[in-house]
Amino acid sequence: MKEQSALKQVAEMARLADSYVSAWGDEAKVEEDTLRRLLASLGYDTTNDETLLKSAEKKHKKDVLDPVLVLRSGEPVEVPLYLGTSARESEFSWSLTTEEGEVLEGYLQSQVVRDERAEGGPLVFALPSNLPWGYHKLEISRKRRKSPYCMTLIITPKACYKQPAMDSGKKMWGPSVQLYTLRTQHNWGIGDFGDLKQLVADIASRGGDFVGLNPIHSLFPANPEGASPYSPSSRRWLNIMYIDVSSVPEFSLSAEAQQKVGSAEFQKRLQEARDAHWVNYSEVSVMKMSVLPLLFAEFKARHLEKGTDRAKEFEAFVAEGGDSLVHQAAFDALHADLHAEDSNVWGWPVFPEKYRRFENSAVQKYIKENQDQVTLYMYLQWVADTQINEAQTLAEEKGMSVGLYRDLAVGVADSGSETWADDGNLILDASIGAPPDILGPLGQNWGLPPLNPQVLQATSYDAYIKLLRANMKHCGSLRIDHVLGLLRLWWIPKGENATNGAYIYYPVEDMLAILALESHRHECSVIGEDLGTVPDEIVGILRDAGVHSYKVFFFETSEDDGGYISPAHYADQSMSALCTHDMPTLRGFWHCDDLKMGRELGLYPNEQQLEGLFADRLKSKQGILDSVAWHGYLPEGVGRDAQYVPMDTSLAEALQLHVAAGSSTLLSVQLEDWLEMDKPVNIPGTVDEYPNWRRKLSMNLDQIFGRDNVNRLAKRLTEVRAEASK
Repeated sequence: MKEQSALKQVAEMARLADSYVSAWGDEAKVEEDTLRRLLASLGYDTTNDETLLKSAEKKHKKDVLDPVLVLRSGEPVEVPLYLGTSARESEFSWSLTTEEGEVLEGYLQSQVVRDERAEGGPLVFALPSNLPWGYHKLEISRKRRKSPYCMTLIITPKACYKQPAMDSGKKMWGPSVQLYTLRTQHNWGIGDFGDLKQLVADIASRGGDFVGLNPIHSLFPANPEGASPYSPSSRRWLNIMYIDVSSVPEFSLSAEAQQKVGSAEFQKRLQEARDAHWVNYSEVSVMKMSVLPLLFAEFKARHLEKGTDRAKEFEAFVAEGGDSLVHQAAFDALHADLHAEDSNVWGWPVFPEKYRRFENSAVQKYIKENQDQVTLYMYLQWVADTQINEAQTLAEEKGMSVGLYRDLAVGVADSGSETWADDGNLILDASIGAPPDILGPLGQNWGLPPLNPQVLQATSYDAYIKLLRANMKHCGSLRIDHVLGLLRLWWIPKGENATNGAYIYYPVEDMLAILALESHRHECSVIGEDLGTVPDEIVGILRDAGVHSYKVFFFETSEDDGGYISPAHYADQSMSALCTHDMPTLRGFWHCDDLKMGRELGLYPNEQQLEGLFADRLKSKQGILDSVAWHGYLPEGVGRDAQYVPMDTSLAEALQLHVAAGSSTLLSVQLEDWLEMDKPVNIPGTVDEYPNWRRKLSMNLDQIFGRDNVNRLAKRLTEVRAEASK
């Protein structure tokens, strides 16, 4: 009994749950070995009970002042001090420096509100309650003590920002796209920021208010086939493969670059890359990286060496990027060199030993000796940043209420720049994922190391704040993938199966409050992807924080009769969609292509289970037909028996308008469904079985927006959404 209690006691202190409610509704216990390994990854000494308790006592010993206190405006500002009973109140004074630099001061004595020291609690004192939003510095001085106790005091809005159009009840629509899937006659075989501008203009002129994007975080330029946008090298920098090369100002100045790109051979390669149905990342990367360095050389000669205004803009970008930009650029430069020598070098775990940590002296020496290469990658980040900014500026000029919405992935790859240069924010001995559920009986392990909640608090949430700032730049809305991760994440000890994990809880109220503050500062609304196993306690917390929920039509069924909920009953504060990038397309869903493909790929080893899924699908389709017909959106001539009704243009349109007439503030549509495509971009649970993150749209943007049915649907969406706004 005793052994178990020490482990459970410390697990509780670390907010690590020793049981959870499974997807089947029963209580599942976590293995003791899992708890022990996860506690060790957090830095507890798990040698035996005694060392465990001792290290926990040391870890959780309260300082006189907590490192951070987060409060929403309007809440009383009460600060706990952990002092012995002998400490005299008259010995203390306080000084608060607001973010704007205003200084407020006072004595503790006159502001004590509670003294709970006799019961082992804190001495609590109050500060003025009308403090402005922001990150303030509180210092408590004590007589005869050299240095003050310090705390970051963060005052935030009650809820996230919403665009004025949202506040006034406007119902909006826009497409959510995977940027690489866009085709045009001027891109280089992958959708880029230039194509994004074209799409923004096309959608804005047809009444759409946003264009949603997949995560555009930096991936691995030296290992271009590592293409999943959800396994980024860093979430703070951009994917430089999205640069529209010929729009870079230096391109029109570089005779060498133009000559190269204009050559018959290069043009032939470009055309082949454009014509391919799947993105050929290796080829795209070779072509872009053979030209971009020429543009950098031009930039150096014309700007950097002459200290022009354009050079100053770049230098300001580098200064603002700070250490994090150095980490990214040094990683990409070094990785490119090592990969050129040996193409098996996929990430830093297989770098030569001396290069495996950013702070190693060999890396510092490399940076000094290869300053040009490192600066090249900084230049490319700057170019990418400028181009996405242009797309958002264009959206605003065209009158879109939101403009771009970006997507924040749930974590970073364990082989990229962020983990390589990590200074304790990430837990490298664990990875996040999901426990077993009905669709994935083995659970999921995403191979992404989690942020350490204890370090987050100790550092006043510094890494989290920087992450939000990097991702709220140049967009009107941010979608947070797996937003439930702000409450709790499923941690799996390194090298284990997803079944051997446990939930660890995060300071969700603090993190949502900071999200609200950054959201107001960037005038960026927030969408939370809250699909999957959703614990009841988070629903209200997210709603009150002003985070838009995510409603996928196919999943919104009533608990009573299993019928489809009318989109008119969705929460206002939500974004609705028929399909997402993790699902089959509309046509694929209707024709069961996902199940047929799953059978071919061996994703369903049990034939009986598969038969059950086919039967469920038919039931779903019948329910959808009944619901759409009942609401009056089923066109004449579409049959009522799901066994015989194919997915065609009129049914696809009917489904989209059915959801558009609903009450969600935002409606996301997929261009794939406008084009009646059947292949998905991603099949969850597959790695090599299917070419994920590579499938392009079936036609280019000019052709899409030249089609009558597309223009008719866009017009109808705008009308139906306007009607729903009333």
